[in-house]
Amino acid sequence: MHVAYEPENLIEAHLIKGLLAQAGIVAHIRGEYLTGAMGELPAMGLLAVMVDDDDADAARALIADWRAAAPDTDNPLPDEGFFIA
Repeated sequence: MHVAYEPENLIEAHLIKGLLAQAGIVAHIRGEYLTGAMGELPAMGLLAVMVDDDDADAARALIADWRAAAPDTDNPLPDEGFFIA
């Protein structure tokens, strides 16, 4: 297993894991259950998204593309009609 990405928090770890799953890459989150011991403080270095050795390069390239992607400013969310009153 190789570290494909070191996320800032557990939410980001699960986002990356889902991104990789969409591409057919199986990923595991190392340290997922250790973060609760730290309470509300950020637990630096505990989390990592791990992939098989054979998938490491593809996973890192996919994550790099995801991080470099710009938001779609041509199609913003509608101003009204989005929320139910």
